[in-house]
Amino acid sequence: MKTKTTLILSLVIILLPFLFGSFVYEKMPEQMASHWNVNDEVDGYMSRFWGVFMMPLTSAFILALFLLLPNIDPLKENILAFRKEFNLFILITLIFLAYIWLLTILWNLGYTSFKMGSAILPALGFLFFVIGYVIRKAKRNWFIGIRTPWTLSSDAVWAEIHRIGGTLFMLSGFFAIMGVFFGAYGVWFTLVPLLSSTLFLYVYSYILYQREIK
Repeated sequence: MKTKTTLILSLVIILLPFLFGSFVYEKMPEQMASHWNVNDEVDGYMSRFWGVFMMPLTSAFILALFLLLPNIDPLKENILAFRKEFNLFILITLIFLAYIWLLTILWNLGYTSFKMGSAILPALGFLFFVIGYVIRKAKRNWFIGIRTPWTLSSDAVWAEIHRIGGTLFMLSGFFAIMGVFFGAYGVWFTLVPLLSSTLFLYVYSYILYQREIK
């Protein structure tokens, strides 16, 4: 996907929540539900303004950051090598945030018949799957990917860790989706694979680098 196309679509994804949020603003409660525990019970609130507009504002900041980082990276030529995949990641991330925002708005409008966890986990799993796809394509850089001291020091270590890491993130996405069927335990289907994969990749990148320099 071209960067110009990504920018246009991203702006649409960000502007629509601003417009819809302004339209329903007066219908929102003064204190909006903003966080749910593993039992799908509301356990956090925020003011109406931030409940409606914090996510779109955050998305705008993230878009600006994602567009800036490739231009200031000392290895920006490497980012150009997988720029299409990176642009896809930007778009999917913004769609994910807009989806979470929409669920929150619907809940506060009184549409509370769905379980928040069951609605979020499939989207989170899909996001992990896309992340896995993107990092398999990623070349060594300072901002995007699995950045440990050892992956950043070696193209070979970077390539192997991202090959394995891409698969692990995709598997984590699969387990997150499966978590929908396990109620309150579903969150563990997301956390355990993700944290285990992160720890493994960190340690294994060190092992691979030590092998390379010997």
